[in-house]
Amino acid sequence: MAVDQDDHVDHHEAPVLDALVRYRESKELSFTPPGHKQARGADPRVREVLGDAVFYGDLLASGGLDDRRTTGRVLERAEALMADAVRAEHTFFSTCGSSLSVKAAMLAVAGPYEKLLVGRDAHKSVVSGLIISGVRPVWTDPSWDDQRHLAHPPSAAEFERAFDEHPDAMGALVTSPTPYGSCADLRAIAEVCHRRGRPLIVDEAWGAHLPFHPELPSWAMDAGADVCVTSIHKMGSGLEQGSVFHLQGDLVDPAVLASRADLLGTTSPSVLLYAGMDGWRRQMALDGHRLLSHALDLAAEARAAIEDIEGLHVNDREDFCGPGLAAGFDPLPVVIDVQGLGTTGYRAADWLREHHHIDAHLADHRRISSQITHADDAETTDALLTALRGLADHAPRLRPAPVVDVPPSSELRLEQACLPRDAFFGPIETVPLAEAEGRVVAEMLTPYPPGIPAALPGERLTAPVLRYLETGVAGGMHVPDAMDPTLRTVRVRKED
Repeated sequence: MAVDQDDHVDHHEAPVLDALVRYRESKELSFTPPGHKQARGADPRVREVLGDAVFYGDLLASGGLDDRRTTGRVLERAEALMADAVRAEHTFFSTCGSSLSVKAAMLAVAGPYEKLLVGRDAHKSVVSGLIISGVRPVWTDPSWDDQRHLAHPPSAAEFERAFDEHPDAMGALVTSPTPYGSCADLRAIAEVCHRRGRPLIVDEAWGAHLPFHPELPSWAMDAGADVCVTSIHKMGSGLEQGSVFHLQGDLVDPAVLASRADLLGTTSPSVLLYAGMDGWRRQMALDGHRLLSHALDLAAEARAAIEDIEGLHVNDREDFCGPGLAAGFDPLPVVIDVQGLGTTGYRAADWLREHHHIDAHLADHRRISSQITHADDAETTDALLTALRGLADHAPRLRPAPVVDVPPSSELRLEQACLPRDAFFGPIETVPLAEAEGRVVAEMLTPYPPGIPAALPGERLTAPVLRYLETGVAGGMHVPDAMDPTLRTVRVRKED
């Protein structure tokens, strides 16, 4: 929702939270869903675990939080305040996560069989959007770091090349920051798109905090993007599934974007999630700079201390940024290379959880990530450092680790033999992994987290990628999308 010039902007307000308080104080009696009726009907054992506050905040958005015609404009005002806080023209709340928001953005830019330039390091939710919509992806290659076996966002030159080859593409989509904290040159990519009158969508799910501190990378709206999708729960303090998408400029019609979101979204949105987003906006608007300054200082201290632990290396700007690599760097996802311990990130993450009750955000064949947010303090980072020192001391017991056969970037990219939609919904058969080389895959094969498909529907499988997945699963990789997560078999398109 856009900020109305007649509205007074006061970031001390939280329209959703304020409406919840009024609802409780007025002692409204509901004869509508949800059936627990303000906790009265909830199982006492559930109330004991969750607390009654969860149920008190769980009511209808219209006909509860607001009247049936939403004349109180509760959600509208909350969205307008969010737009003002982050310098966007329009903001829309979503209670179905950024997985829905990014699909809505894609459908607002391109339709069935129309082309959209997409970075091949896109999240599985983008691929799901391609399957649902029938949009024809034109894949743009990430900036590969073959030394570290890591993908950074595609460069502006890569999008320029793709537009030159596909001038009929309706727009572009890039992921920035990545789950590893590397950032695209959004300003340059936006310029490439706008020179052709095409919009840029940024999947900025990991960047909710970026607008609120000048030492963080530039966020999408400031860099000129047209649509930006952000997960409030990832680096913010909203609840899981809370997402917003922002819009500016005239290349995407806000009414069209809203209609696409309505097409995909739930008719029973969670007021709890709205409240979390509304409260987080107020928190950041009033105190974000101080909170994020503390988080940045804490991350810098933690990075320096981890670097002193034998066998561990913290990936820093010098590792991720430079010619042919990332254009920017967010230091809060603390990405730790454990290769010097002679083990894998999978084993390191499992050991930390089992022995220190520390949950790493992501793990791959050589790294773990421990993200720092404004919620952390010296106590939490001290616990992390203690656990990492213990990991280093016990590393000999984690060796020898299974070898994950990661191919060079030249062998990772697969041929897109048909549209993702056609492969996913077409005739399918299941074959042993050993017989899948050369076949067109009909399911997503996605190491998770971070959730970037190694192979996606419509791509032709090759021996190096199959070997990577096979050795990855043997080494601890989790591939939850596959019908057979053990990858003894895969689903492929039936051949004529």
